[in-house]
Amino acid sequence: MSVWVDLQGQGPVVEQLRRAAQSSGPTHAWLITGPPGSGRSNAAVAFAAALVCEREQLAERGCGVCKACHTTLAGTNADVTFIATEKTTITIEEARELVRKAHDSPSSSRWRVMIVGDADRMAERTTNVLLKAIEEPPPRTIWVLCAPSPADVLVTIRSRCRTLTLRVPPVEDVAALLVRRDGIEPELALHAARAAQSHIGIARRLASDAGARERRDAIVHLPLTLRDVTAAVRAAGSLLELAQAEASSSNEERDIAEKAKLLLSLGAPETGTLPPSMRAQVRALEEDQKRRSKRSVTDQLDRALTDLLSFYRDVLVLQLAAHGGTGVEHPSSAPGPGSTAELVNEPLRSALSDFASRGRPEATLARMDAINSVRRRLTTTNVSPLLALEAMAVSLL
Repeated sequence: MSVWVDLQGQGPVVEQLRRAAQSSGPTHAWLITGPPGSGRSNAAVAFAAALVCEREQLAERGCGVCKACHTTLAGTNADVTFIATEKTTITIEEARELVRKAHDSPSSSRWRVMIVGDADRMAERTTNVLLKAIEEPPPRTIWVLCAPSPADVLVTIRSRCRTLTLRVPPVEDVAALLVRRDGIEPELALHAARAAQSHIGIARRLASDAGARERRDAIVHLPLTLRDVTAAVRAAGSLLELAQAEASSSNEERDIAEKAKLLLSLGAPETGTLPPSMRAQVRALEEDQKRRSKRSVTDQLDRALTDLLSFYRDVLVLQLAAHGGTGVEHPSSAPGPGSTAELVNEPLRSALSDFASRGRPEATLARMDAINSVRRRLTTTNVSPLLALEAMAVSLL
């Protein structure tokens, strides 16, 4: 099984990365960009696996079955370093550690690969720490940076990288991947892929977790409950609670898995009290998990707002279809259940059509702007989430 199998709908980019991995002297620095869900990190890890693959035949590199490919995909290859912060930004100390590792010779592979999964989460001062290492890396080191767009990375960095841009894969491709890889029923896979707006990781969670689907359904129904200020404030509180519940559910699974993995690696006894040295390492892990939880809630809030945004996106699609795409209403046209416009929230078509018939595209765009404004504030400032959500909900009336 090839390491490229999960990169749905990314043929041109995969082909460039494949050719680079099969060459004797690939470009020393890469910048992989694309919107959330496009698979930036997956592409970076697949490229790293192909670079360190044990196959001697160039055409077979990235085989997906050798030890180097397996350990890279599992995140345990000694010659591949991946950093993606659980905090708001990558710290300057973490950047310096990356630079130090970049100067180590590969232990068993042809290349040492340094992957920065959140290159957009570095302050200018931190980015400058990496600049020299990226500009003049050691002979056997390759850097791979990931960011939503080239504009999210300092020009001094991106000018020294070869840039590849991914696109969001089609809904059908994501659904096919869920069916093939995860054994999801085709109808559920298609529903999850559409609801996730082609974000593969979120689609997989929606397809495999009924609770996640229920929480998302509650979010996209919120605009239908907005009748007055009291209802708006109540909806804001519900939105925050749903995001916190989703973060808690997601973190609980990962926290348990991380702790079990740590105890296994330490050789901890199955029963009884842990030795002091082991307890210290378990406490350190638990503290890291607590620090991670804050960003997790912020990320889930952003996702919840993206789901909320999909409601108004569907409303706008229906309104523009009714207005002939010009914003000028046709005399006999009105958005209705019979419209053929493709919707993210297809099960809500009837309610969406009714909602769309009672407003105009200009008002819908203003509501979408209000949601996007809150998304920016939550990720870039220390604003109280509840207050920000309440103000947004009132503006949606």
